[in-house]
Parts: sequence; structure tokens; C-alpha cells
Amino acid sequence: MNKIKLIFNLVIVLLLPALCGCATIPAFQNRAQVSEDIASKSGFKKEYVTANDFYLLTYQKFNNRVLAPILRVYIEGDGHAWKSKYKLSDDPTPLNPLGLRLAVLDPSDNVAYIARPGQFLNVDLPKCDSSYWSKKRFAPEVVEAMSKVIDALKEKSGASAIELVGYSGGGALAVLVAAARSDVVTLRTVAGNLDIREWSAYHHVSQLYGSLNPLDVADKIAALPQRHFVGGSDKIVPGFMAQSFVEKMGDNNHKKITVVRGATHGSGWIEHWVELLKAPLN
Repeated sequence: MNKIKLIFNLVIVLLLPALCGCATIPAFQNRAQVSEDIASKSGFKKEYVTANDFYLLTYQKFNNRVLAPILRVYIEGDGHAWKSKYKLSDDPTPLNPLGLRLAVLDPSDNVAYIARPGQFLNVDLPKCDSSYWSKKRFAPEVVEAMSKVIDALKEKSGASAIELVGYSGGGALAVLVAAARSDVVTLRTVAGNLDIREWSAYHHVSQLYGSLNPLDVADKIAALPQRHFVGGSDKIVPGFMAQSFVEKMGDNNHKKITVVRGATHGSGWIEHWVELLKAPLN
């Protein structure tokens, strides 16, 4: 009987983290190490860049042996911003850094990746106000900080022009950054949140007060060569939001949009990315 009781108690101990939900969210160290492994295996170097009091993680891969006037910059998604629909996360570091996974697949000579405010901040770095991964995630100061980091990366790489790629909320920032700069020559978004007002209404959550809406600057980048990749099975950022975005710039036939069948918000992109990069820009 004592042996059976001991086995029963051991099973409870082993199952307790899963029953409590603790095993579902990897610790910060584990999430950070995953990104470190992804980047280092592909030859990307890690560097934190400060801008507007934000400490933003970057990964960089520059081919200094080749004269490459273009720097392609990837902007990460919102990450683990919320524990649930109504509970904000205390650490927005991505569980699956899809923006980084796409960046390391890019065959370009100069490629860089920028994480979002609050992501990948270890104990040695100042904390970031949680509003910058909730209602102010697309605030003017965030857009400005992203642009300053791009300036630093551009100078370091020796590039003269920028190509932007943004995943999810990073797509929103890519649009806003492109509208504020004169050196952006192409724009790509992947499952991009291109109309934050409609997105908030669709999910029945509070509006992102303090944030800029990409839809409001669509006309400013209408002439910019661009492509917006939409997941055919994406329930988080449905395709109609990209449609309203390109319609505002006069693309009523949605020629700037490519629908990837079967792709959800977080899956179905990696296996197709190299080919999707070859899709023509308008």
C-alpha cells in the first residue's frame, strides 16, 4: 500500500506544473535562448541598440565583402503580449519568434532583425513600460525609435536604401516607418495588422489608444513597391484588413496582396518564405 501511495504522489508532482498551466509558457531564459540559437546558427550577430529610452534587440548579418547597397530589415511581431484576452503579459518575448525565423531564411547579403519594445530584456537592462506592448505598441515614439535603430543598422552595413519586412504587428510598424522615411524602396508584410481600429473591433477589445493606425498613412506609400502576404486560414488578422488597406491606396483589385493558402497567423510561412520573397512587387 505504501508503494502504491508513493507512486501516486510522484505522479501528482510530475503532473502539477501542467495542471497549473505553468508548463505551457516557457521561461524567459528558454525563449531568449531559442532566438539566440536560431540567429547564431545562421551567422547573425546580436546587439542591443538604444533609441528613445528603448533597448531594442537586433540580430545582424552583413556581407562586407560584397558591395550591397540594400539593407533588408525584419520587424518582429507583438510576441507574447497577452496571457489571455483580458490579462496583459509581464514579458512580451515571443514564444515563437517568427519574424526572426523568416529573417534567417533570407538569402540577401545584408539582413537585420529588430525586436519590439520589452522583448528579450534580461535582468541587466532597464524594464520597459508595459503600455508599449499593449495600447501604445504603435505609438509615435515607438515608430521613431524603430527608425533610429534602422539608421544605426544602415550606417553599420554601408547600405544606401532600406527594404522593410514586418510580421503581424511588425507589419504595422513597417508601414508606419516606411511612411516616415525617404530611403525605403520596398515593403513586405506577413500577416500584418494594417488597420488597428478594425482589428480591435473585430476581436471586441479596447482600441489601441496612443497608437498610430497604418491605414491612415496608406495613401503616403501608395507608390512604394510592396506586397502584403495574408494567411488564408488566419483568424487573428483576417485578410479583409489588408484588403481595406490596399483599397485606400487605390488597389481595388487587391493586386498588392498574396494569399497563402493554409497559412494561419503563426504557421505556414517558414516553408514558403524563400519562394514568397520572389513574388513580384507592384
